[in-house]
Amino acid sequence: MKVKAAAKINLALDVTGKLPNGYHTIESVFQTVGLYDEVSVELTGEGITLTCEVPEKFALSDEIPCDERNIAYKTARKFLDENGIDKGCRIHIKKGIPSQAGMGGGSTDAAAVIYCLSELTGKSFSAPEKIGADVPFFLTGGTAFVEGIGEKITPIVDFSGKILVIAKGREGVSTVEAYGAVDSLENPVHPDVKGLVKAISDGSEAVYSCIGNLFEDAVQLNEVDDIKKKMTAQGACAACMTGSGSAVFGIFETKEKAVICADILEKSGYFADVCETVDRAFVLVE
Repeated sequence: MKVKAAAKINLALDVTGKLPNGYHTIESVFQTVGLYDEVSVELTGEGITLTCEVPEKFALSDEIPCDERNIAYKTARKFLDENGIDKGCRIHIKKGIPSQAGMGGGSTDAAAVIYCLSELTGKSFSAPEKIGADVPFFLTGGTAFVEGIGEKITPIVDFSGKILVIAKGREGVSTVEAYGAVDSLENPVHPDVKGLVKAISDGSEAVYSCIGNLFEDAVQLNEVDDIKKKMTAQGACAACMTGSGSAVFGIFETKEKAVICADILEKSGYFADVCETVDRAFVLVE
């Protein structure tokens, strides 16, 4: 079975607190976008094998583990063990989503493995959130208001069909470092996440003024600032970093403007692609 597994962006992302166990609570609007990894899953006699096809433009800046360290491999192992399935599987991932980008590339691969194994075996998986906080969202995708540590997911009015440019440089920051930087912020300006939910529900132009990410102020990456400036100069309605970094998305009124912007960003040495917001996480590949 083969599926295209969508990436996500955070249209807004705020850190609202810190729990005694050290986890941070968030408020965010998650949105799946048409930038995909292609994930193939095949049941075999025994053992798990995982292979990856990584474009050179990603391999140069990001190490993607293609062995038992990969979240897709771990997910397959847990799925088969939990369901007492005495079989193995072969997984192949063709990367189209940059890693360490705040776009959930690993989590969507894990969700795709759960989805495919469920279809192939007729079995379910009890606790996808134990694989990763973003994995439950990727089992459905679309547009959602997300709270808690990422486990509270409320679907909201569909925001699909918006034209995007996704861009990423070589700078990065680990999630742990990013949250540490958030904890160090003094008098942070919090994004209006609930205002964004209302604006999307109302179909209001106020959407663009509510888009924001607290991590931008915390991590302060020069490449993020440069990409945002270039997007804004080319007419982006809004431009914002996603997740804890370091990819940036810009929303454009026309595909023509988006293509011009992506070309400028690529000539500046960035990864850049044009896509749209989409209403589902998986597309079946025949």
